[in-house]
Amino acid sequence: MTDWRWLEGLKQKPVIAVIRAPSLRLGERMAAAAIAGGLSYIEVTWTSDRPTSLIQRLRERFPHCQIGAGTLMTVQELQEAIAAGAQFLFSPYYQSTLLDQAIAAGVPMIPGALTPTEIIQAWQAGATAVKVFPISVMGGVQYLRSLQVPLRGIPLIPTGGVTWETAPAFFEAGAMAVGVSTALFSPSDITREDWSSVEARSQQWQELYPR
Repeated sequence: MTDWRWLEGLKQKPVIAVIRAPSLRLGERMAAAAIAGGLSYIEVTWTSDRPTSLIQRLRERFPHCQIGAGTLMTVQELQEAIAAGAQFLFSPYYQSTLLDQAIAAGVPMIPGALTPTEIIQAWQAGATAVKVFPISVMGGVQYLRSLQVPLRGIPLIPTGGVTWETAPAFFEAGAMAVGVSTALFSPSDITREDWSSVEARSQQWQELYPR
């Protein structure tokens, strides 16, 4: 069942900060900088160092934010994410077993899909929304816009190459929200631990929130 309350909250703050942390310490600092800049939805990818511990720490430290898990590939990973307290779940692909487990646990699940057939299958199976990934290699905004007529009513979240410059066009084309990683967490900033730059960039992204 679609969690309309969760979607409505995301619609008001439609930028998801995607964290791929090389260490638990850096992951916590990345999230803290993004949140200090005004972002409220944090996705911890399962390719991060000790993602369950990072989710638990962020849930405790930032109870006013939504802390989720991403890049979930297996049932075990999904179950570990739920046990750690993930408040939403992303996967790069659609698999019915993963979605069924999330639905049973009552946690919003956003599987990845690309073609209209894949998107419709995921939505009809009960996905909260559908992650359109990777959006940039498929034509970016133009591709998302072309999906709107045949797939009207399906909440779509493009990820994979969305930038601050292109994000407004994605929203205009019907995106429910966008997921951002490199465009928010510059690799050079992370290497230098330049958290003031990450915070400033987060403030820029927060300016895209609806007024």
